Amino acid sequence: MSMLDRDFHRPGRSAVIATDGMAATSHPLATQAALEVLRAGGTAADAAVTAAAVLCVVEPHMTGIGGDCFCLMAEPDKPVWGYNGCGRAAAKATTEALLESGETSIASQSIHSVTVPGSIEAWGAILEAHGRFTLERALQPAIRYAELGFAVAPRVGHDWALNVDRISGDPGASKYYLINGQAPAIGTVVRLPALARTLRTIAQQGPRAFYEGPIAQDMVSTIAARGSFMTSEDFASHRGDVVEPISTRYRDVDVIEIPPNGQGIAALVLLNILENFDLKQYDPLSAERFHIQLEAARMAYAIRDTHIADPAFMRVSSGALLDKAFARRLAAHIDLAKRAKLPTAPTPGSDTVYLTVVDRDRRACSLINSLYAGFGAGIATEKTGIMLTNRGACFRVEPGHPNTIGPGKRPMHTIIPALQMRDNRCEMAFGVMGGDYQPMGQAQVMVNVQDYGMDIQSALDAPRVFYEGEATTIERGVPDDVVRGLRARGHHTVVTPLPLGGGQGICIDWKGGVLIGGSDPRKDGCALGY
Repeated sequence: MSMLDRDFHRPGRSAVIATDGMAATSHPLATQAALEVLRAGGTAADAAVTAAAVLCVVEPHMTGIGGDCFCLMAEPDKPVWGYNGCGRAAAKATTEALLESGETSIASQSIHSVTVPGSIEAWGAILEAHGRFTLERALQPAIRYAELGFAVAPRVGHDWALNVDRISGDPGASKYYLINGQAPAIGTVVRLPALARTLRTIAQQGPRAFYEGPIAQDMVSTIAARGSFMTSEDFASHRGDVVEPISTRYRDVDVIEIPPNGQGIAALVLLNILENFDLKQYDPLSAERFHIQLEAARMAYAIRDTHIADPAFMRVSSGALLDKAFARRLAAHIDLAKRAKLPTAPTPGSDTVYLTVVDRDRRACSLINSLYAGFGAGIATEKTGIMLTNRGACFRVEPGHPNTIGPGKRPMHTIIPALQMRDNRCEMAFGVMGGDYQPMGQAQVMVNVQDYGMDIQSALDAPRVFYEGEATTIERGVPDDVVRGLRARGHHTVVTPLPLGGGQGICIDWKGGVLIGGSDPRKDGCALGY
């Protein structure tokens, strides 16, 4: 397990090293809540669900109980367990109906972007399979923060202010998530009493209280009044799925992802392409490294956008897309001297939280929870205070495409927890937030760790690049000479207004008996262990 020396003259943070347990989340209050669960004897699953619930309160633009959840669990001497907590489109939703109404795509705030929320059902399933504590216990810290209040953290406050226009026109959203029409300032104590009552009801009555009865009816009536196809039956029938993870080998480790409808397969395709290049010969911050990664990503995303959908509707198998010979053919098309003309990916902007927890018994939980865009669809229920997801915006309205919207269908999904395994043992639980950026972010972290020997904190700290359409987006930390090198290869570089994504990771050093954690400086969070 590599631990490069850090230059202590420079700003930054050290990786966190501990022995018994560790949590890494995007908010200090969530990390603290997870650690308290571990110290009380809870499993990584108990701690992860507890942290996710807290994040649904203290980062309300990023995630919420009205969103979705994906999870990977690694336990010693057991197969990796995966859970797809993605909600579905309404049973009455069809491509033809939208086309008849003149809609050729599903906009970010279209009422048809709202899908059934999968998070609460997923939390119950995760705890039932891998927890020691009840959902009621796991929800208590979140209830406390919603009821008594939490102080708005710096990055949360910054992003909240950017979303005022998105939620100001909605009665429920403006009632609960704005103060006199404005976002709460950094440091302001915010209380969410309606959400607290909703969480308390779920804690007392269990997950089905979210999908049946008054809470579900409040969600259905809120969106039905605006033209949604959704009915009470769509909520009552929701169930997530235990899934068999997919994987690829990168160098000498296995990388594990949730299968489609998630985009984790795009991260694996990208790594398969990158494996064909000797990246070690290039500096980690070099035009050569970033050019290869960008070109490989554009291929992987084109494959994603063509093929990835609800697996019941895919025309090409995951196995075929992960074939190493296929990746070699793709890699052969990369010109080291110039940018190719290839299909482009969607823009990376969307909001999600990723967290990871490892407990004393070395169970590793990799979990991600999301509303998709900032404050989801920008719609909150007035009685229950639930922000609703706009995950349906990931559907197409295109007859014949595998990802076109349809009855009870799951959209192509961006949230992707990941694990790195060696000899059937989890060596790293990690993830990178940021909507479409996530496969690119995961590949960057993997290359930083595996090819360049960085510790997890350094791997997360490193400057990032991506692309939006024909523009290559760069963070301000990318050196000027690298920018010039990318431009010389045909990349139209622009500085991204917001940093690219966020991320957390925990490495398990089996030989040394320690856990090594990192948390992305682009967010407010931290890794903590004991």
